[in-house]
Amino acid sequence: MLSAKTLMKIAAPVALLSLAACATPFRADVARFQAMPAPQGQSFFIQPTDQRLQGGLEFATYAQLVGQRLAAQGYQQAADAKSATLVVLLDYGVDNGREKVVTSPGFGGGYGPWGPGFGWGGYGRWGYRPYYYGWGGDPFWGGGWGGGFGGGDVSSYTVYTSHLSMRINRAVDGQSLFEGEAKARSRGDDLTRLVPNLVEAMFTNFPGRSGEVVKITVPPPPREG
Repeated sequence: MLSAKTLMKIAAPVALLSLAACATPFRADVARFQAMPAPQGQSFFIQPTDQRLQGGLEFATYAQLVGQRLAAQGYQQAADAKSATLVVLLDYGVDNGREKVVTSPGFGGGYGPWGPGFGWGGYGRWGYRPYYYGWGGDPFWGGGWGGGFGGGDVSSYTVYTSHLSMRINRAVDGQSLFEGEAKARSRGDDLTRLVPNLVEAMFTNFPGRSGEVVKITVPPPPREG
């Protein structure tokens, strides 16, 4: 019979390989308040909430993503704010992050928020995930714990919180028609990856039910090859 130490040596590489083999879905909390009119040829123009971003290439890249989504809904992009029916104010960013400390358990049976599994991992809501002490419902590791043999190792990682805020006003009188914010936690602070996912979350079932906060899961892009 294999010892606990031997089983742990076997299980750890398997868990890591399983994690590397599958991309992690992007999860965001989206809050929306809306009184959007049905698309009837209205035009829109996108501006940054922070006017210092006006004319920047980065903002133009993200504004283009939002514009494509609005066009897919049936609205039309205007050449400038003066000729637009709707004015879209866009803001995005990511914080400086905060450290999370986790303890990896020994090998053994366990049970976590996403389902049963071993100390090193198990099959749950999103497939195989390692279980760690410290953060229940962890969006990166699945959350939970596994009882087992032997001690554990303490490690830390940085968690970043990103956001995308979007407001749509009626141009003629400034009346607010849509106010939405998408937030997500991640292991990285790369806005070029985060913002497109936040846009995707914001426009999932757009414009949404007013006053409702929903959890949106954006599937990872398909693997090449």
